Amino acid sequence: MTNRELELTAAKGRRLGMEMVFRAASGHIGGSLSSMDILTELYFEEMRIDPAAPRAERRDRFVMSKGHCTPALYSVLALRGYFPEKELELFRSIEGHLSGHPDMNYVPGVDMSTGSLGQGISAAVGMAIAGKLDRMDYRVYALLGDGEIEEGQVWEAAMSAAKYKLDNLCAIVDVNGLQIDGRTADVMPSEPLDAKFAAFNWHVIKVDGHDFDALRAAFAQARQNAGAPTAILAKTVKSKGVSFMENDPGWHGKAPNAEQYERAMAELNAAVERLEVE
Repeated sequence: MTNRELELTAAKGRRLGMEMVFRAASGHIGGSLSSMDILTELYFEEMRIDPAAPRAERRDRFVMSKGHCTPALYSVLALRGYFPEKELELFRSIEGHLSGHPDMNYVPGVDMSTGSLGQGISAAVGMAIAGKLDRMDYRVYALLGDGEIEEGQVWEAAMSAAKYKLDNLCAIVDVNGLQIDGRTADVMPSEPLDAKFAAFNWHVIKVDGHDFDALRAAFAQARQNAGAPTAILAKTVKSKGVSFMENDPGWHGKAPNAEQYERAMAELNAAVERLEVE
């Protein structure tokens, strides 16, 4: 896909995610908007997948370790063809199967049920080990939040991944600098992340998480890396695409009211319309 096509897809995903959260009056919009470009690059270019065969044995695997950001994941899955977009209307509804956190038993394209922070990357390590043992050539991708990596379990998984030389594993950290209680630097400082992952014997790449050229190049480099897992540290903007929500931790897990929704949708619709005519 061209960069414009990817940008348009991500813009549509942001719009769908906002609609979902407003309709449900619940959901995590901030981290969903920040990670939309990463997910778009993964599902539309990087990963070897087939929506018609979501359980294919040799498919690449994806684990949404920051499992609360389902508005982004479900939007991308629907746009990629795993299920009809209309099903998004029942997000967080008892009548639907799209719960607030992803459930692999009910949602096509979800490879791991997540939500308890830190456990997703551990599951991804297990998948990567299984791939090595079974001599399969699939790759495993996991998306983490930079607030999530305050969990000690993340670093236990990081040690294990390096020990077993899991070069089929790629962890992407959505470094938007914010979490529910404020700035990550104030809540529990984790920088320098590059030095930390390097100290755990990971191959580390730092990129702009909203630049498709940079993301594409980072994933290509990760595929070429041998003998160690890769950590892509993607610098992003919380609530990317909605000016009055950007870089505000208050939008971590809050639904907009009617007036805020109209303002947000005006910006998101304008972004889609601009990209459609370019």
